[in-house]
Amino acid sequence: MTMNPAILRQLMLLVLMAFISACHPAGDTDAQPKSAQRTDGKTEVIVLGMIHGAHRNSDKYPLERLRTVIKDIDPDIILSEIPSGRVEDALKGYRTTGGVTESRTRAFPEYTDIIIPLHDEIGFWLVGTAGWTEEIAQQRTATLKAMEQNPERAEQWRAHQIARKTFSETVSGKSDDPLFIHSEAYDRLTEESFAPYLQYFEDDLGTGGWAAINTAHTDNIMNILDTVTGKGKRVLITYGAAHKYWIRKEVKKRDDIVLLDPIPYFTANTN
Repeated sequence: MTMNPAILRQLMLLVLMAFISACHPAGDTDAQPKSAQRTDGKTEVIVLGMIHGAHRNSDKYPLERLRTVIKDIDPDIILSEIPSGRVEDALKGYRTTGGVTESRTRAFPEYTDIIIPLHDEIGFWLVGTAGWTEEIAQQRTATLKAMEQNPERAEQWRAHQIARKTFSETVSGKSDDPLFIHSEAYDRLTEESFAPYLQYFEDDLGTGGWAAINTAHTDNIMNILDTVTGKGKRVLITYGAAHKYWIRKEVKKRDDIVLLDPIPYFTANTN
């Protein structure tokens, strides 16, 4: 019998959460993060927007700048845009060969070049929290192609394309500027640019819809945050910049969390 992928993913997360609680109970002193200075026990959360392959060629947000920022943040935990299970495979491969061969992780240089090498260097828990699966991606691609070619959806598709084009034009010249990416203006523009996509295509896309995939991401993130509540940990969330506004909205709903602004970490490191 084949198990439902959503149920299987939830079971994997439950096992992972139990492992984290067992291995890192309250009062663990293996590291002394900046968050340990808090007296209220609240979890400090920082959401960093990634630009994936563009990190390699950006002068404003290069991989080395990202490395410096992450080291200065000094997280206890990094919640990554990699599915649970694939992170473990990526770490195992890195320790064996010195490189990352896991297919999903390999697509993101922030993990292959920075976060995975830093994992052993500065010591944090790297957790896969992405709701993405290869099945979801393939289904989404096929569905979007069908809608693009459907004359009855032409106006809807045009509205989606106009919104995305407007976004690209508005952020042109600063789409790789971390100070802009981590601003409220960027979040507002991103949300607006996905409005037609969300309005017209969500039902057709199912688990690959914009709301559906972001909900899957944030559900996994919240499940992990539940395991460390009250322990004064510092958690860094690293997702593509487009997902950042959705994640921040959900994090802000919790009263056991202090959401920190990442911009001071970039302004302190201007090189």
